[in-house]
Amino acid sequence: MECEISELQGQVQWTKDGFALGFPSDLPGYPRYSYVGDRKNGVYNLRITNVSLEDDAEFQCQVLPTKFNKEIWTDARLTVIAPPSSIEIVNNSSNNRIEIKENVELEIECLVKNSKPAAKIVWYHGHTELKPGRSSETVIEVPEGRVKRYNVLSKIKIKPTAQDDLSEYTCEARHEALPRDMPLKATVQLSVLYPPGEPYIEGYTERETIRRGQTVELICRSRGGNPPAQLIWYKNGEQIRMAYRTVGRLSENIYTFTADSSDNKAKYKCEASNVMSREALKAEITLTVLFAPAHVTISGATEAKAGDKVSLTCTSDNSNPPADIKWMVGGKQLRNTSVVTTPSPNGGSISTSNITVLVGQNRRSLVVVCHGLNMHLTENIVGTHTINVLYPPGHPIISGYTEGTTIAAGTLQMISCISSGGNPLATLTWYKNDKKINSVTKVNDRSVSAEITVYTNVTDNGAVYKCEAENSATDVPFIETVKLNVQFPPEHVRIRKEPTELKPGQVATLTCESSSSNPPAKLSWWKEGIPVEGATTSMKPGLHGGMVSTIELKVNITSEINGVVYTCQALNEALQRSVHDAFTLDVLFKPIFKALPAEPQIGTEGEPLIVILESKGNPSDITYTWTMNGASLSKKHKRIVTEGPVLNVTRLSRNDSGVYTCKGENSQGSASISFNLTVHYPAQIVDVPSTVVVNPEENAELYCTVEGNPLSEGDVTWRNEKMDDLESRTTKSFRNTTSYLLVLSPTRKDAGVFQCAVNNGIGNETVKEVVLLVKYKPEIDTSPARTKAASNLGTPARLTCRASAVPKPTFRWLRNGLLVSNSSKKYSTEFQEVDATTFDSILTVNNVESGDYGNYECEVRNEKGLSVTKIMLDVTSAPDTPTSLTVLNVTHDAVTLSWVPGFDGGIRSSYRIRYKPHDSSAAAEGFRYLEVLPDNVTTFTINGLELNTEYIFNIMAFNRLGGSKYLSDSIKAKTASTPPPSLHSPSYGSLGENEISVTVVVITAVAGMTLLILNVVVVGCCLRRHSRNKRFSGPSEQGSNKSATIEMYAPSSYNETVTGETLSSVSEKSENYSNAEINEDYTNLLFSSSFLVTDFLRRMGARSRRAPTS
Repeated sequence: MECEISELQGQVQWTKDGFALGFPSDLPGYPRYSYVGDRKNGVYNLRITNVSLEDDAEFQCQVLPTKFNKEIWTDARLTVIAPPSSIEIVNNSSNNRIEIKENVELEIECLVKNSKPAAKIVWYHGHTELKPGRSSETVIEVPEGRVKRYNVLSKIKIKPTAQDDLSEYTCEARHEALPRDMPLKATVQLSVLYPPGEPYIEGYTERETIRRGQTVELICRSRGGNPPAQLIWYKNGEQIRMAYRTVGRLSENIYTFTADSSDNKAKYKCEASNVMSREALKAEITLTVLFAPAHVTISGATEAKAGDKVSLTCTSDNSNPPADIKWMVGGKQLRNTSVVTTPSPNGGSISTSNITVLVGQNRRSLVVVCHGLNMHLTENIVGTHTINVLYPPGHPIISGYTEGTTIAAGTLQMISCISSGGNPLATLTWYKNDKKINSVTKVNDRSVSAEITVYTNVTDNGAVYKCEAENSATDVPFIETVKLNVQFPPEHVRIRKEPTELKPGQVATLTCESSSSNPPAKLSWWKEGIPVEGATTSMKPGLHGGMVSTIELKVNITSEINGVVYTCQALNEALQRSVHDAFTLDVLFKPIFKALPAEPQIGTEGEPLIVILESKGNPSDITYTWTMNGASLSKKHKRIVTEGPVLNVTRLSRNDSGVYTCKGENSQGSASISFNLTVHYPAQIVDVPSTVVVNPEENAELYCTVEGNPLSEGDVTWRNEKMDDLESRTTKSFRNTTSYLLVLSPTRKDAGVFQCAVNNGIGNETVKEVVLLVKYKPEIDTSPARTKAASNLGTPARLTCRASAVPKPTFRWLRNGLLVSNSSKKYSTEFQEVDATTFDSILTVNNVESGDYGNYECEVRNEKGLSVTKIMLDVTSAPDTPTSLTVLNVTHDAVTLSWVPGFDGGIRSSYRIRYKPHDSSAAAEGFRYLEVLPDNVTTFTINGLELNTEYIFNIMAFNRLGGSKYLSDSIKAKTASTPPPSLHSPSYGSLGENEISVTVVVITAVAGMTLLILNVVVVGCCLRRHSRNKRFSGPSEQGSNKSATIEMYAPSSYNETVTGETLSSVSEKSENYSNAEINEDYTNLLFSSSFLVTDFLRRMGARSRRAPTS
């Protein structure tokens, strides 16, 4: 860069981008920078060698200020241009080739890098420059370095066709820093994939004729296609050649072959394809090949007897056109023969002709000739067939041995066979037992012989030697046989014993068997050198026609015969030769148990059992092991103890039943003995249904599952106290430990408790109950006590509706026709199951108001029907009179009464019974009164009555609000005239006053009252449930408990006096006492001992005075 200063004053320097370069000519730090010029003339040029982009900057040539001049300068801008560093086709393979399918859009990108300024890119297709509008460019600034450089990316889009295959696209970068004759270029070649052209075949023209053996060259070509077409030859659909070659876009497959018959009418197909082919392109030709038959074949018999008719067939090989067949028999041509032509799978046709010839007499052979002629090719193929005329040979004759003659083993024997005549001569064959053997054959003019030499051995005994004579004229060979008889001794004897191990108590069988012998060997047993009698001898066919002799000896094995030697001898008496073998007995025995009886061991549950087994063995050191049902018995078992062969069960359990096995073992083996132990135990019931419900007249099945040992059907009994005809009304069965009772058509009266009882004779009888219920419509209890309820205002009221029904019913309460809601605070209901057929529904009306009084309806429903009743709610009142007073039982001094309660008035009520004798003598006597305790019973027993006396009884009810009237209908009952035989003294109630003195009465009274006081204490502690006093007693509602009562006497006039003597106000009351007196706490009264003693004495005195004098 040039800088020239005129009239220079001061120093001169250059700056680069504001940085001073300095004054020396060689600028430090800038080896490529230097000042050049004429300083005297003010020329200060800056030279830069090897300019690079680092030199691209703002330069100044400065003249520094002096004393009289200010600083001056001038700018110079150095712009450095840089050619692109590289050019490339992006995403291109290393071989600069792009493969693309035809008609598929392709985008080619060209990238020019690191130029300054940005290069210009021009595209060429081949040598033709593409218009600028077909490409798009993007300039990208390179961020690296102080000076900016630029990358340029240019893209073009093309859709190549098959004509674009192998064409080139060139990207050229143009830049002012590049020489015009040396531009940067990048070229890529397109490889456009497209299908090949149609294949065509050269080398053969349709309908052209080829001869067999002619060389044929078929050429298949296909032009075009990328990749070049793959050409494959097929013959009749089968691939024959895949090898092909390509030149540019031309493919060629040459198939050269020699034509044969299989090529006639063969279809040759050439297929062309590449990756772009949807399906292979095809070219096809069909060859026509002319050929004569390669040969003719005559089939048929080659041998025949004179006078036979022989069928012959001449078949030509395939020929095109078909061959004609001519016959020559015995040198003469046969005319008028027929020829049949059939297509050949190998091409052409096969010709066939059949003839039948007669074999004449006195001829040894007949020659037949077949000619196969192809008229188009003038070729004649000849086949020849010879028929030999056959005659059978003479029957064979054997000489050299007379059958039946005895030969000793080891003798040399020669045997010959001869046959004469036949065409051809006979073939002689020797067989030994149907196995062919070698022989020496000699042939004469009209006969043939075969000789064998036999060195006899055991195998020859009974052997059949056979000579066969045959030739082609024989359907079955002629046969002659001879059978040899060879004597031979046994080679050995073998001894075996059964069983293998000999043990005492067994019967061993010693068997000695000789090998085959002719004549049979004679066997004998010897014990310690002494012949043994009693052996059994038998024989069976042996090898080589001999006999195998066997002798069996039964030996009772005991320990005493251990070591005894038995010897077996086999003697062939004809040859006087014998063989021997010896055997020593070795007796070993394992433990042996003494047998037990066949019956099982039986024990009873809870009792002990001891089983002792007896055993012996050799050696005597025996180990015993016990098992039960296959499981080992533990030594730790407390009840079952085993010690050697002894089983001790201290206390049997039913689970002890099973198979017990004792195993004894020593060094020689083990033995075991088993026995069944059956434990008997009581029968018991394991399952019964609590209730069985059926419809009326529907059979009811009751079952009872039991267990026990022994157990049989007869051990189970069914009972029903109500059904007298139980046997006729029921059927019983027993299956799988379950007894079934079928009640036939039960009615409601049959419903009740059935008892299943089981007893197998061990222990006590076990009984369980089954309740049979027969369905019926609900029946509501409408007794007086049930149809009323009472309560005062402001208190709750309880209305009870009791019904009997099967099955369980449902209850509904209605008031004035409307359903009573259980969910309200006013009403609540409670369901109670009294027993299996009786049910209560209790309606509670809370805080009774005046509007709550009146009738309530109770509806009871089950599947059998509906019942309705009304229950009246009223205020509390005195009770109603009881009804239905009935005598239940009468004894010599007591009467038991029952009654039906009336409505109790809504308050707990009690009952009072009055009675008196009915005879005229006692007419003046008033009623006696008894208050029934406890107050909830409906039966009561009145004790202390006179013998043979009729009494009148009546009853009333009372509560704190008053009493009812006495029952209008009294009942009568008369005591028995005599006490039971078991009573040796009269009871309290029947003591005769004349027979007992007052002293005795006092003593008895004191003793009785002492006992009574003790009883009263018990009554108070047990809530009066178990009070027992002969004088003051009454049964519960069930008749099982008696409660204390108070007797009260009153005269008929009710004036509180009895025969001038006043009694205690507690013991004697008139009927006109107040409610408050009646309601007095009875329990407190009983605890008053003075009352009890005084009252008792007064009663006794009164009775003494009332006793009759007669």
